[in-house]
Amino acid sequence: MVENYDVAIIGGGPAGSTAATLLSRAGRRVIVLEREKFPRFHIGESLLPFSMQTFTRLGLQEKLRAHFVEKFGGEIAEAGGEKAAKFYFKDGFASRTDRSYQVTRSKFDKMMLDHAGESGAEICEETSVDDVTFDDDGVTLRIRDLERAGTGDPGYKKIGRELRAKFLIDASGRNAVIGNKFKLKRSYQHLQKLSLFAHYEGLEREAGIDGTLTRMVRTLDSWFWVIPLENDRTSIGIVLEAADFKKSGLSAEEFFERAIAEQPLVRNRIGDGRRVSQVYTAADFSYRSEKLTGDRWLLAGDAAGFIDPVFSSGVFLAVLAGEQAADVLHEVLDHPKRARRLFRHYERLVNRAMDVYLRFVESWYAGKEFIEVFLTPTDLLQIPPAVNAVLGGNVSNRFAIRWRMELFYLIVRLQRKWTLCPRLSLVPKTNSEAAALKPAST
Repeated sequence: MVENYDVAIIGGGPAGSTAATLLSRAGRRVIVLEREKFPRFHIGESLLPFSMQTFTRLGLQEKLRAHFVEKFGGEIAEAGGEKAAKFYFKDGFASRTDRSYQVTRSKFDKMMLDHAGESGAEICEETSVDDVTFDDDGVTLRIRDLERAGTGDPGYKKIGRELRAKFLIDASGRNAVIGNKFKLKRSYQHLQKLSLFAHYEGLEREAGIDGTLTRMVRTLDSWFWVIPLENDRTSIGIVLEAADFKKSGLSAEEFFERAIAEQPLVRNRIGDGRRVSQVYTAADFSYRSEKLTGDRWLLAGDAAGFIDPVFSSGVFLAVLAGEQAADVLHEVLDHPKRARRLFRHYERLVNRAMDVYLRFVESWYAGKEFIEVFLTPTDLLQIPPAVNAVLGGNVSNRFAIRWRMELFYLIVRLQRKWTLCPRLSLVPKTNSEAAALKPAST
């Protein structure tokens, strides 16, 4: 017998879990098909404050407070150690909240998926989707469940079955089930980056809210992150051109350790801390699906597109899309004739959010000018609060933010021709120069 659902969701990450929780709480029959077993390691540990309203709606705030480190802003420094600037979410233009969270993704993603199950969604982990076919009445999914072949038998057998749903949300991440089926993925060739990262313990943290900040260090051709996590853990990573890593001929661990050794601002922050995990790699190849909706399907999270991790937009965009997809489908299930209009609205909203971060990212990587302007303090026309707002996840179409961001990008472009802000080398100091080097806040 084929089971029927209102909505089938491929992928149990933040986008899928968000949609599953909201639809289930609205009384819809939902199934989540996740190919892995949670918890599983994942990168993307820094959340943005504009997701907090959604987490409140999901009923997750108490769980977040109980398990993770609150985050009040960030700090961006240039590798030469001459300049750094801290920003706090409370100072962002039209700020909704002064905080978000730093999360260990394995724990965070499992918490969200479990919460979706507690809200009424049917959760199927270790389940792969082999085929998806659409018709006028819905979608048929052919899936395989990996189950124990027998008591005490360590082997697995593959059991195939089919299910039906009226609509499908593809939140399958970079596997992009629908994107691959319909050949929708389009890569940004100028944003083919690679991350190397690991977890540390024993790093000294500043007192108060400054000990919660995400810290970024910009070099000429890469950037580092330092993210404080719970239980004395700290995530440290470097993002660089994938081609540069490949050209080095080094292993991930060799390259990572060398990069840390060559960057005093990061090395000094580690101090007596020690690495307590392997060095992981992730291909940060930015891409976008050319369509985000179709007949009876929507794309959400990384299945819709992935924009470089530099401004921690991954989970934010996933949660945003998951929430919007749930709201759209909840209405469409009652009013099918509204589907085309509501799907168009969903596509415009998610694409606009990705556009905001794509432009931010492209400006960040285009040269030194972005950070030269960012690190030059100014009260000009409230531009810093507008930039702060976007860093916090404010991707609204508000004119008050849009024109200030346009002015910011204009100053960055002018900086390429004229020295409007002090020039920075972005080159680390030598060992002797860096002996007592600490980031200087502006």
